[in-house]
Amino acid sequence: MATFGAAAVATNQNPNNSIEVSQPPNDSVSSLCFSPKANILVATSWDNQVRCWEISRSGTGVASVPKASISHDHPVLCSTWKDDGTTVFSGGCDKQPVTVAMHDAPIKEVTWIPEMNLLATGSWDKTLKYWDTRQPNPVHTQQLPDRCYAFTVRYQLMVVGTADRNLVVFNLQNPQQLLRH
Repeated sequence: MATFGAAAVATNQNPNNSIEVSQPPNDSVSSLCFSPKANILVATSWDNQVRCWEISRSGTGVASVPKASISHDHPVLCSTWKDDGTTVFSGGCDKQPVTVAMHDAPIKEVTWIPEMNLLATGSWDKTLKYWDTRQPNPVHTQQLPDRCYAFTVRYQLMVVGTADRNLVVFNLQNPQQLLRH
């Protein structure tokens, strides 16, 4: 643990010229993602909200302008943008206002996979699901050894971190498990 003297704190209040967004969440932030096409930031929060800001630079620094928000009935855990920047998907502990993907437990992770034109969701129900957003049912469901806590995609691979401290790697061209540690 480091301690700092009062003089150091007083002279170094904001060394990176950080800003606080306008109308920030009222509870912990659970995810952040920037639009792939614009300076638009989306944050999800345990206060049941998805918030969107336009981030801009000017001669006086950086500014945030609230652009949109949507409420869920329960905490929102994750978000992702579609690759064309037109759509934000969010997931959490409830049924979303516009439902694209359903699980039997909260959706912990969500990502758009442009190479497959599919939405992938990972849940505490121990499944991964892949969704064609034009259809009501998943195009593929993959069982996991435990609850999904995190995942990342670098096409052609998806790595999933589960509650049992495993990392599971999937080949997205052939969604079968490759490696589990």
